[in-house]
Amino acid sequence: MRPKLLILDGSAMISTAYYAVLPNEVKFAKTEEEKGKYFHKILHAPDGTYTNAIYGMVRQMNGLIDGWRPDYLAVAFDKTRNTFRRGMFAQYKAQREATPLPLKQQFVTMQNLLQDVGIPVLLSDTYEADDLAGTLANIHKNDMTVRIVTKDKDYLQLVDDACDVRVWFLPTPKDLEEKGPMFDLYRGKDFTTEICPWLKNYLEYTEAAVIADKGVTPAQIPDLKGIEGDDSDHYPGVRNVSSAATPLLKEYGSVEGIYAAIDACEGDAKEEKALSAFWKDSLGIKRSPLNALKAGRADAALCKDLATIRLYCFSEDLLTGKEYRTCKIAEFNKKLLRLGIQSAFLPEF
Repeated sequence: MRPKLLILDGSAMISTAYYAVLPNEVKFAKTEEEKGKYFHKILHAPDGTYTNAIYGMVRQMNGLIDGWRPDYLAVAFDKTRNTFRRGMFAQYKAQREATPLPLKQQFVTMQNLLQDVGIPVLLSDTYEADDLAGTLANIHKNDMTVRIVTKDKDYLQLVDDACDVRVWFLPTPKDLEEKGPMFDLYRGKDFTTEICPWLKNYLEYTEAAVIADKGVTPAQIPDLKGIEGDDSDHYPGVRNVSSAATPLLKEYGSVEGIYAAIDACEGDAKEEKALSAFWKDSLGIKRSPLNALKAGRADAALCKDLATIRLYCFSEDLLTGKEYRTCKIAEFNKKLLRLGIQSAFLPEF
């Protein structure tokens, strides 16, 4: 049996935990100044160190580790928003508000806790957490069973049935209620949440699940985002084409394939009319996106590039000697106690 590697999107997990365990006075305050007045109500250690996000993340980690029993564990974090993608597109993630001070402090505290006990923490001034996680998964997918935990659907492009790489997605309660039954279809005929209780609060993406949810294969996720754009990352895609993206990608395979079909018309009006008719009659696209695609060609290429996870951010084997079971978990749990966290811990085995 191959060893098991669990990769956590630490930024997603700790942010989700922060907002899930936040006092209502902070959660519903209308201004930053008003929020700041209630920061003292956020769960904190005797020395004032904020701990609500750490508490929530450790509880999630406990369930995953105790249930799946990984041999190796690594946690990827975003270090800065000024990565290479912002160099490509200045408005990348520009709409996002500044990270609240209590959460920002807990990013650092959590990273230090993990590093101090020997759990690899992936950070970069150039790349994002998904690039780092993708690189680690790519290095080990041929010799390890890989699971990645995140709430970022960019990661779906990493799903690979042949190498047994799956994404465990952190859904909203509404997502879980609406999509949960569908995802059970792709976990195998013997799957039940009673057998795998740590998955009951996640959506597990196999290749079939990606296709069922997004309408495209994992490899086509960057192409889909190239056309549709991504509001959360603040890049536009091709205007007025999003509804046609899936059928076009099913037919042509990629953004480049779509434009190859357009280029084959050589600008001839009759050929382009025939192409639009084919899209309508055979692909079910009622309103031709031809002119929008022609106008948005540069945006499609740029946005696909922005959405593509880089798989070669580093070459060294960060996991050598970093088996989860050899990490100093007892020391980690002692540090949690010193932070006043008594009902969350990491399991030893």
